[in-house]
Amino acid sequence: MNNLFVHKWTAQVKKGVLSFIVLNILQGNEYYGYELIEEVKKNTEIEIAEGTLYPLLIRLKKEGLVTSKWVEQESGIPRKYYSISEDGETTLQKMKKYWINMNSSIQKLL
Repeated sequence: MNNLFVHKWTAQVKKGVLSFIVLNILQGNEYYGYELIEEVKKNTEIEIAEGTLYPLLIRLKKEGLVTSKWVEQESGIPRKYYSISEDGETTLQKMKKYWINMNSSIQKLL
């Protein structure tokens, strides 16, 4: 069994669906970075590092799929909260439709 291949494949699958996961979690909610990492772990059991999440959020923001705002805290530094944009909602609905169709096809193979 080629464990290296499985490891690489798993990493690529995770990388490929991470945008989909983040947009789903942001749907109807807003989170700051650390909260979002915790939500990803809680909902998917995927371990995600800050070094993975923040570049993804920057890319999603540049693509107009998420918005962000700084919120002052009573104590400590301000936090940047992220939420899904209107365009992000539309894109997510298309992604969900594709995911459902793809999942159905894969289930037939399994």
